Amino acid sequence: MKTTKALCIIIAILSITTSNAQLLKRLGKKAEEAAKRTLEERIERETEKNTDKGLDEVFEKKRKKKKNKQKKSKKKNGTIIGSSTDYEVNRTSDFTAGNRIIFQDNFTNDAQGDFPAKWDTNGSGEIVIINTKKWLRLGGNSKYVPTTKEPLSENYTIEFDLLTQGLDKKTSSEAWIKLLLEDNTGFQKPKNWCMIELSPCQFIASRGVVEKVVNGQRQIRNAIGKDYRTQIDGKSHISIAINKTRMRVWINENKIVDVPRLVPEGAHVFKIHTKGLRDTDDKDEVYISDFKIAKSDKDNRSKLITEGRLSTNAILFKTGSSTITGGGETIIKEVATALQSVSNMKIKIIGHTDSDGNTESNQKLSEQRAKAVKMVLVEQYDIQYSRIQVEGKGESNPISNNTSMSGKAKNRRVEFIKI
Repeated sequence: MKTTKALCIIIAILSITTSNAQLLKRLGKKAEEAAKRTLEERIERETEKNTDKGLDEVFEKKRKKKKNKQKKSKKKNGTIIGSSTDYEVNRTSDFTAGNRIIFQDNFTNDAQGDFPAKWDTNGSGEIVIINTKKWLRLGGNSKYVPTTKEPLSENYTIEFDLLTQGLDKKTSSEAWIKLLLEDNTGFQKPKNWCMIELSPCQFIASRGVVEKVVNGQRQIRNAIGKDYRTQIDGKSHISIAINKTRMRVWINENKIVDVPRLVPEGAHVFKIHTKGLRDTDDKDEVYISDFKIAKSDKDNRSKLITEGRLSTNAILFKTGSSTITGGGETIIKEVATALQSVSNMKIKIIGHTDSDGNTESNQKLSEQRAKAVKMVLVEQYDIQYSRIQVEGKGESNPISNNTSMSGKAKNRRVEFIKI
């Protein structure tokens, strides 16, 4: 009897112990889950808190690595570059585009085979399509004038893509692509004018010329003195900067002309003059595209610092994409300069679109475009990642109508706001 009673007590104790163990196990799992949730929340808070700091450190390491790499001597064919026996010369273009576009034409609205609506000529020309892009083909002996609504004055820039095809050893040494500034909008003989003559000739060294005429009298005529044959053969980019009487010209990144007193008073009508080109098919073909004239108005750096807001539609993006195609180099550089000069200043970049497409996709696109501009400032100008916020407004805040091309262009803009 006593044995039976003892067995019952032992069984009861074991049952209680097992239940407690199961209870403790369940409590342990809940405690573990709670601890895990707490840890995840803490990690999330710390991650959010340190994201900007971490990205800044990443970009700072990249910048230091890049600088250290540049400092190290490089060997080439057994010779140390930078020594007294051999060295590299790195040239950076000092071209800065105007910040307010007054004329722009990529011939989007012109039909193939037609002469573009925004231009005038005393000869012939037509729109052609090369690799899906529209170009204006220039004739062999004609002048071409962009019809700007606003007159040019002292400070402005001109840019366009130039394409030549069919240049060979039979391209005449008397063939020219002239960049003119004249005192009239027509085709009569000017009294005051200047020009940069670019030669597409390939079989002899480039015979480019600069010339200035005042009241019918030649003041300057001189050779450019640089061989740019390989640059002008094929696709290139022409940049022109006018600052009062000074005229500078670049082919791609290479400055070929810089004359301090070349532009006569009143000679601010830009024209392109082709001469001496062969008229046969596939020979001496000259095309232009992506033409732009921009004035250099108020300093956007000062405007952002003092007024705290800057809005622009000069930054161009690929249609339906956040890929920057150009146009905003000057403005982005001025914003970077403002951030560099005021070290504690932070900004917000806001992207806007027109109403083409649906609302949701436009909202996302505007955010992506703002981020794209931010990354230019971070990666190219070493601006701290955490100093720039981004926001997208999509099509929600138009400043013009969305029924015309010009209205849509105004709505597709980027704002910089000091915060």
